Amino acid sequence: MSEYFFPKLNAVEAMAPYRLRTTWSTGEVLEVDVESVLRKHAFLAPILDPAAFARVHLGERGSGIEWIDAELGSDNVYAWAKEQAGEVSHEMFGEWMHRNELSLTTAAKALGISRRMVSYYRTAHKAIPRSIWLACLGWEATRPQDRALPRVLPTAREYAALHA
Repeated sequence: MSEYFFPKLNAVEAMAPYRLRTTWSTGEVLEVDVESVLRKHAFLAPILDPAAFARVHLGERGSGIEWIDAELGSDNVYAWAKEQAGEVSHEMFGEWMHRNELSLTTAAKALGISRRMVSYYRTAHKAIPRSIWLACLGWEATRPQDRALPRVLPTAREYAALHA
């Protein structure tokens, strides 16, 4: 887990098989389904046993969620929960920056926001508004090269040609 990641995990509770209720330092209570993660990695297979899954507990200082000899980092769990709730996660925002080779400064310029806000979004210090995520996708689709903003989005054919 990154030392820059903000929300701390305060509590975790097993619910229906492979679903967890997580409580965060932000006051959020988020449910997350971890079945696909457990099935994806062979070393996590023992946790698929409902009795083993029920023994979930908080890692040291809220660093993650633990069972016997396995752990899921709290930053990943937070991102999965946000995404499953239909929200934008810090991981989605960071992937957008990486995919477009943007620094804090260039991402801020692209979105018309401060460098500090970009940092807050990337580290989950602030929730990412839907409008910001839509701006990220719009910027990626149009890739404006100068100060002039596009008046329309490219057609599917134009977008494909831009990203070929």
